[in-house]
Amino acid sequence: MTNENIQTRRPDGTHRVVITGVGAVTPAGVGVEALWDKLMSGETCIAPIERFDTSDYEVHIAAEVRDFDGTEHGLSKKEARRFERFVQYAIVAADEALEQSGLQVTDENRDRIAVVFGTGIGGIDELQKSFSTLEEKGPKRVNPLFIPTMIGNIAAGNLAIRYGMRGECLNVVTACATGAHCIGTALRDIRHGYIDAALVGGTEESVSPICIAGFTNLSALTRAEDPTQASLPFDARRGGFVAGEGAGALVIESLESALARGAQPIAEITGFGSTGDAYHMTAPDPEATAITAAMAAALAEGGFTAADLGHLNAHGTGTPANDATESKALYGLVGEGAAEVPVTSIKGTTGHMLGAAGAVEAIVCALSVARDAVPPTAGFAEPAEDCPVTVVTEAKTDYPQKVALSTSLGFGGHNAALAFSPYQN
Repeated sequence: MTNENIQTRRPDGTHRVVITGVGAVTPAGVGVEALWDKLMSGETCIAPIERFDTSDYEVHIAAEVRDFDGTEHGLSKKEARRFERFVQYAIVAADEALEQSGLQVTDENRDRIAVVFGTGIGGIDELQKSFSTLEEKGPKRVNPLFIPTMIGNIAAGNLAIRYGMRGECLNVVTACATGAHCIGTALRDIRHGYIDAALVGGTEESVSPICIAGFTNLSALTRAEDPTQASLPFDARRGGFVAGEGAGALVIESLESALARGAQPIAEITGFGSTGDAYHMTAPDPEATAITAAMAAALAEGGFTAADLGHLNAHGTGTPANDATESKALYGLVGEGAAEVPVTSIKGTTGHMLGAAGAVEAIVCALSVARDAVPPTAGFAEPAEDCPVTVVTEAKTDYPQKVALSTSLGFGGHNAALAFSPYQN
């Protein structure tokens, strides 16, 4: 079939949107394939925290990006010295995604390429360090680049500067749903013709003293000491999430744009749903009404029904409230057939990457439909009565799907659901 015969528009006249490049920096290492290999083998990347002394802490484990040196992955020494970790992670992931995509930024297209790249927390290391400097050494010793170093939008800003992308430049912040909402925001802009392509994703540097202390005192983190028995999504033994960090980046563009430059789509983003719980500052609505609506909207946008759902890549944090809520949401979406839908969470492997989680999980979900495979949930062993879903315990292969969903839930009641399908002419 020639490109001229390929339908690049949806039935409503809007643009089809495809993924042409992906990149990641995760606790599994640098690169998407390093992550995919760890996930498919059911391994965990959680270990004792190395970045700081946890002797006085109740929590001692996390999923860190270990041995990361930005200068080994394309950053200059000046960039590695000046940029906070969340910015460095974003750049390295974005470099990988752009290389795979083959998207070239030129004078002719730069105004039609956006950057929508978020972080839930931003430069927390610089924030903590500068507060200490202020208190110990006085105001004149505070880093003059303190503000532009730590503000959350600076990852998106530096990405736009690096590649010369002059379309809109946004940092959508919805806590742990940040990455997914960044993708969804750009998806809608491409659908309706405001831009042709976008570099999207999320990034986080959340394994830090203040974050671990804060989440611990919120009773959000597990106190488990065994890394293999700590992040337990949907498991009866689950007792909180494990902090993770890193970045996920995707190049998404209209199918028309991709075909015009000879790019090979990885998968198609067929739907997006976004809702708010209007319920509680940190807890999800136990009725799961809003997240169910987001999931239904994502399927409907692609013309799918709940019966078409191949699997759910769940937010699956391993907290009692989240996993029970998502289980109820799946039943609200599918009905009794929910028990037939495979459910996976990558957080058994990566921990909870917060603002980066939705982007990394979107990459994994897209690869799942592209590769006819679903990775297992590392650590899962004991089904929980309040989570009556079918958790993937061994990698599924030779498993073609029409559509899969990736869900993200953030503090404040922010819900996002993205639908991915295999690319078909």
